[in-house]
Amino acid sequence: MRDSAPACREPGRPAGEIVAVVPAYNEAGRIGDTVAAIREGCFAHRVIVVDDGSGDDTARRAADAGAEVVRLPRNTGKGGALNAVLMPLAQEQPRPAAVVLLDADLGVSAALAGALVKPVLAGEADLVIGVLPAQGGGGFGLVKRLAAWIVRRQGGRVLAQPLSGQRAISGRALPQLLPLGRGFSMEILMDLDAMQAGLRIKEVPVSFYHAITGRDWRGFCHRACQFRDLLWAWACYGRRWRARRRGASHGLA
Repeated sequence: MRDSAPACREPGRPAGEIVAVVPAYNEAGRIGDTVAAIREGCFAHRVIVVDDGSGDDTARRAADAGAEVVRLPRNTGKGGALNAVLMPLAQEQPRPAAVVLLDADLGVSAALAGALVKPVLAGEADLVIGVLPAQGGGGFGLVKRLAAWIVRRQGGRVLAQPLSGQRAISGRALPQLLPLGRGFSMEILMDLDAMQAGLRIKEVPVSFYHAITGRDWRGFCHRACQFRDLLWAWACYGRRWRARRRGASHGLA
């Protein structure tokens, strides 16, 4: 099914599709607005929502808003959900010109994601990371500081928001970043993979707005899981990189 409206054409746009991929888990209340905003933003030819084993109407509402929907039978986490779509996209010939990764809770602000695509299409970057404005509430910044420290320590570079899930990837670079890491390690492992591969990384400020995890019991549990996965990424990254290099020699890249 391809119900997505074609992107608005611009002079000089390179051949190939621009694909927006949105992982979603129990996001029935917001996924419709997010998909509609992506389509209205006129930067993607296809919008694919990965329903990661949701127990609500996420899949139906995404389809009603005009997205292609890939339904997973059980919850696999963000990295697993994205791998289900990105691995096949990386094998396509020709590959998409760019793949845009967006969170399901962006709502109307998802229309701004064209700012992530422009540096890729202009040949200025292989991986573009959206830098979001500060929002009130949230935690104490410990997870963000840990992520920044890991990326600086392992990759030798300072990133403003290494955990930002709002990203654009060139089709050329996509296989070099796959498979994505598990759980909440996905973004920093992508950052480190890009650095190891010598890809060009650019951070772009975009006024996205999404739901903030609060300082309640659920919020602290969420951040504890993030902390766990980040520590795992730090401890295991060297082994992961060697395994990925062996996998690349067998044909993905």
